[in-house]
Amino acid sequence: MAHPSDPDLLVLHSLRLKGFADTDAVAKMSSLDVDGAAERLARFEARQYTRHRTGRVSGWTLTSLGRSEGERQLAAELDAVAGRGPVTDAYRGFLTHNADMLQICTEWQVRDADGTQDINDHSDEAYDREVVARLEALDAAVGPVCVELAGTLGRFSNYRDRFSGALDRVRAGEPDWFTKPTIDSYHTVWFELHENLLATLGIERGSEMHHLEAI
Repeated sequence: MAHPSDPDLLVLHSLRLKGFADTDAVAKMSSLDVDGAAERLARFEARQYTRHRTGRVSGWTLTSLGRSEGERQLAAELDAVAGRGPVTDAYRGFLTHNADMLQICTEWQVRDADGTQDINDHSDEAYDREVVARLEALDAAVGPVCVELAGTLGRFSNYRDRFSGALDRVRAGEPDWFTKPTIDSYHTVWFELHENLLATLGIERGSEMHHLEAI
């Protein structure tokens, strides 16, 4: 049975993944009710783990102290469930598909035309079908990685459904669900999963290749 993460960790980790979020978004991502999320965010603010910004757009961010505390809790959780090996294996599996994902997203956004690159306006249905077919193949390949992660830590359990949901919207003729950053598009979920894996394993994105050589 997958390990259920402590709610305090989930709140800190949600802000790590989102960067900036309001209380409702933190509650949803942490699988808490709004009152439970608000209580923890206020408590963490008193400890200088979080900071609330007000203005035209209000919300919460992690402080450097909060980021360090979140990293400490992530490492402790991973060691407590003997999950470092399985998550590392899943991370390696994920990375084998990462370059393909980036290329597919590029092909969705721009296309070659007579030696030049033009914005894909999605008027060529045959071209879009080819790119979507590549995404479908990628989705099938990354599925086992999601299942492996979900079997180790419960907080990874929603990625399979989120990928499937985004792909279904693309198939239904909604191109934004491929790469648009402000919705739960396929690329948004992919980027978040990548960040989740890096944070869980204590790897900084800029030093990723160095860490890969060491693990």
